[in-house]
Amino acid sequence: MITGAHSIIYSTDPEADRAFLRDVLKLTHIDIGDGWLIFGLPPAEVAVHPSEKNDVQEFYLMCDDIQAFGTEMDRHGIELTPVKDEGWGVMTAVILPGGGKLGVYEPRHARPDPMG
Repeated sequence: MITGAHSIIYSTDPEADRAFLRDVLKLTHIDIGDGWLIFGLPPAEVAVHPSEKNDVQEFYLMCDDIQAFGTEMDRHGIELTPVKDEGWGVMTAVILPGGGKLGVYEPRHARPDPMG
């Protein structure tokens, strides 16, 4: 029934942010026309958290080693927010070239098997 997930990052400078995803994170991608890139992602998961309101979603990338990730971003001149240990994981956010933030964390929680 469900075959995948499509996430969207809104940006005031989409070309710069697309270049970051393509050239720095090296995500696979296709150009569907006029430089409009759609990026592949590794296996994903979704969780439901309690909230006082509906229609709130968040998007994070996950990595195996947040320190190594930070070192790689430094090498590319990409700024990160301070690393925080949240218990369930260690997280930061990438400051995208377009000015937005993209959360990245090293999970410590159990992870489900990807759908087949």
